[in-house]
Amino acid sequence: MDAAALHTTTRLDLAATRDFTRAGAGRGRRERLTAYGRSWLGDIWDEAVKLTTGGREEGIALAAVGSLARGDCGPLSDYDLVLLHDGRSVRTDDVNALAEKIWYPVWDSGARLDHSVRTLGECRQVASNDLTAAVGLLDLEWISGDPVVVSGVRQSIAHDWRSNARKRLPELIESLEQRHERHGDLTTSIEPDLKEGRGGLRDMTILRALTAAWLADRPHGEVDEAYERLLDVRDALHVVTGRGRDRLGREDQDAVAALLGHPDADAMLTSVVSAARSVSFALDGTMRRSAQSQRARTLRVGPRRPVLTPLGYGLFGHDGEVVLGRGLIPTGDPLLLLRAAGSAARRQLPLAPTTVANLTRDIGPLPTPWPEPVRDAFIDLLASGPGLVQVWEALDMSGVISRWLPEWKAVRSRPQRNAVHRFTVDRHLIETVVEAGRLRLGVDRPDLLLVTALLHDIGKIAGVHDHAVEGAPVAASMAGRMGFDDDDVDAIELLVREHLSLIDLATRRDPQDPQTVRAVVAAVEERADLLEQLRALTEADALAAGPTAWTSWRTRLVDELTTKARAALAGRHVVRSEPEDAPEVLTQEAMDRLMLGDAHVVVTVVEGGARVDVADRDRLGLFADTAGLLAAYGAVVRTARLRTVDGVAANTWHVEVPDGDLPAAETLRRGLKQLAGGDRTPLRALERRRPTGAIPLRPLTRAAVVPEGSQDATVIEVRSPDRPGLLRDIGMTFARFGLGVRSAHVATYAGQTLDTFYLTGAGGQPVAPPAVAQVIGALIDVCDGANSG
Repeated sequence: MDAAALHTTTRLDLAATRDFTRAGAGRGRRERLTAYGRSWLGDIWDEAVKLTTGGREEGIALAAVGSLARGDCGPLSDYDLVLLHDGRSVRTDDVNALAEKIWYPVWDSGARLDHSVRTLGECRQVASNDLTAAVGLLDLEWISGDPVVVSGVRQSIAHDWRSNARKRLPELIESLEQRHERHGDLTTSIEPDLKEGRGGLRDMTILRALTAAWLADRPHGEVDEAYERLLDVRDALHVVTGRGRDRLGREDQDAVAALLGHPDADAMLTSVVSAARSVSFALDGTMRRSAQSQRARTLRVGPRRPVLTPLGYGLFGHDGEVVLGRGLIPTGDPLLLLRAAGSAARRQLPLAPTTVANLTRDIGPLPTPWPEPVRDAFIDLLASGPGLVQVWEALDMSGVISRWLPEWKAVRSRPQRNAVHRFTVDRHLIETVVEAGRLRLGVDRPDLLLVTALLHDIGKIAGVHDHAVEGAPVAASMAGRMGFDDDDVDAIELLVREHLSLIDLATRRDPQDPQTVRAVVAAVEERADLLEQLRALTEADALAAGPTAWTSWRTRLVDELTTKARAALAGRHVVRSEPEDAPEVLTQEAMDRLMLGDAHVVVTVVEGGARVDVADRDRLGLFADTAGLLAAYGAVVRTARLRTVDGVAANTWHVEVPDGDLPAAETLRRGLKQLAGGDRTPLRALERRRPTGAIPLRPLTRAAVVPEGSQDATVIEVRSPDRPGLLRDIGMTFARFGLGVRSAHVATYAGQTLDTFYLTGAGGQPVAPPAVAQVIGALIDVCDGANSG
């Protein structure tokens, strides 16, 4: 057997292929391979030194970087060697001759070799000019020869790295981004580069380099286990292919999976993706810590006080992250966790790792059904926009998502072997939620759209033939646990089951054919609201899948079919029934107060906020005044039910107060009295809370009359993005037109209001059609920011 075959065979024998399925065998395998490599190179060194320097080793040594230096040698890993010398003890000709005596036997063995010959000064110069070389030299380890030479180089490189950390961090970040761009992401690639891709083995080297710079410590435990799993896959790939490959090609995945004991290639890829996510998450967090440390070292003038930006609910923005305020005790509070996550995601900020750890430490499974404030906060998180992706990842990595939604485990990190899809199943679901959030103004119930987007592929698990059909009851079960009522659960189940129907019918059948239109109408059970939900879900699903899934051709066909289905469902809009009497508000105490000419206000603290009951003599502008007063105190209206009984307004408001404390009932009563007398002083604080910015180029608000919604009132529905003072602006619009709010349903879903108003004009009669048209136009203007205040 020649030298090349012998060396390769020995390394493969040391890999012990029968041990790949044994837990913990990987570390022992790599230790054996590393020990063999060091011993083998040591023998080559001894022979080379004997032939060139007569056995003298002073001032010269053989060192390793890379996997051999780290003790991570794979069965067929290459050798990265550096011949170091002090430039004085050994003549240059002898150094070159020694190098040849070392390199040629390594080449003859068939092993891949990266080699160099350098002095201490040359090592420092190369590290200064080449970031990759600098990071590699941080792992420098002695193999043979004079250990003092190796120690001197290692200490000098480490000192230079720490001294120049502030200057080199931006360079390191740029280099990292460029490498990830070239080699892809292990979490999204079907043929991942285990070494160079994002979340791969090279990223772990960067983590160690950041720690060596004394900028930040890196996470331990889970990320170390993830690194070991990636090394196991790399080792198996070497054995299966007989080559030192790092890219896990499709043709090798079945064999690698079998060697590692996985049931199939998808299970193996799921493990790879999960490990890569741990490495990526650790790297992102350590990079942020390093940047914060770098900024902290910058010379400052004045006291070093933390700059905290209040975000509400006792949360603050600090140094690019969301943190808990001083004195806030987060013991097992799911509502606070979700509020923190939502605040971070809306601002596209990460949650500080310490904040995540503190908020999730004692979090257990949620009760069934979920408390309503928790469900509302969860929906708010889903509606938070692109920032959801990184915040959801933090929650998922903490384990809280699987604790609350156990079904999530089955799709977590699961690959999709489909040319259209660019993400794993779970990441695709989150991307679909983000896309659905951009479309939520087009539906009546954005909360149902977002939850359906989150769950529409929950059936994509091993062994399932039709993921839509089999995933629908799973989604229904999850929605039921979240606390949605039976009608909402049925709607979510239908949308998950039919989420492919619209795109399939539009692209595979003739959209002009009445039979195709009837098929769409049947799919949504003849409900116009579900048609709009399905249309939005279809687009969000396709956009999240990838650019080839939502082309202009597909868009045109889907829109054409949707338009015809809308026409077929015209006139089938369902309006919420008018609120009934309110005996719980019109108590004897309330009636006694009204007899004295004062409003009666009761504030009751409930989980997640407060219930505010207001009884007052009905008057023009009462709705606007009450809404404005609550907004002035920072209250966010979740729902409200307004009723008028025999000239008395009996209104119930469910609110949250992110900033500060709930206003006292007496404070609200006094404020209403001032406003009724024409004193606008209680509303001054509202002007400071109003958002500033340009009016949108296109209307975001939808306001419309509901035909035949009531026999003796005009019913108007308003759908608009929520903001401080919105309800007051709507109420003032009604007051300007002399319209009374006889009753109303007010609700906020996922940052969007869906309000239904029963209005009367002069003499308590329905509003005349010409006036209604003017009211609709004024509502759209005021909700979109024009003429508000």
